[in-house]
Amino acid sequence: MRWEIPDGLRWVERTEVGRAWLAELPGRLADCVARWELTLGPPFAYAFASLALPAELPDGTRAVLKLQYPDDDSVHEATALAHWAGQGAIRLLAHDAGRRALLVERCDPGTPLHTLPVDAALDVAVGLLPRLGVPAGPPFTSLAEEAAGWAERMPGNWRRANRPYERRLLDAALGLLAELAPDQGEQVLVNQDLHAGNVLAAGREPWLVIDPKPLVGEREFAVVPLVRGAELGHSPALVRHRLDRLSAELGLDRERVRGWAVGQTLAWSIGGDQVFPGQVETVRWLLDEG
Repeated sequence: MRWEIPDGLRWVERTEVGRAWLAELPGRLADCVARWELTLGPPFAYAFASLALPAELPDGTRAVLKLQYPDDDSVHEATALAHWAGQGAIRLLAHDAGRRALLVERCDPGTPLHTLPVDAALDVAVGLLPRLGVPAGPPFTSLAEEAAGWAERMPGNWRRANRPYERRLLDAALGLLAELAPDQGEQVLVNQDLHAGNVLAAGREPWLVIDPKPLVGEREFAVVPLVRGAELGHSPALVRHRLDRLSAELGLDRERVRGWAVGQTLAWSIGGDQVFPGQVETVRWLLDEG
């Protein structure tokens, strides 16, 4: 089949690893089509960390074929989907670890959660999150290990990006990560990218989670992507509203949620040569509340 790189994936052309991955994609795609006897449609334009295409199996099953960009965050995506076994998340239909290829359930109609009003979207999240927080262990990376990596990289990233935010934010985030990581509650499967664009309307269940970046950590971390994510609005009042509602209704320690949100959001505010000012703003709002 003939296809073009979707707009959401253009960023990979800027790196040597990305260009090598793009060069291998046609062969991997052809192998997956042959192995699973797929009929494919054009790639989804919004996919950011994988080449994702609508697929149909010989028996008519509607699916999505994902060829992952080779980052560490998504290594255990298939394992997480198998662990959830379709409870609140899309089903894994097939997996080729060597090709970093997943065949997964397709969500129809696939409308993202952020199309709902804010409080209706939070109602959905409150219903989904307890079902996803199942006990887990290896091979998933622990939140403590992930947080240690953030803390190690953040000062260097900050300097290389020409100190794009004030030092107090960096110091606060590093202090919170050091405090939170060794003193966690029950360890469950959490998804560090569960924002409102990664929850889609479906038929088997009203809403299903897609594209997990799994870790094992405490439940307070599970709501962080929804607290920090701009998909449900970007303002001090909305960030704090999400923090308050999700913490209260899920019985979470609000200060630990806030601390994890500061730590992860600042860690993710610099990616390669790019700074994301909205994430820096969110950290300021969380630190300066009240």
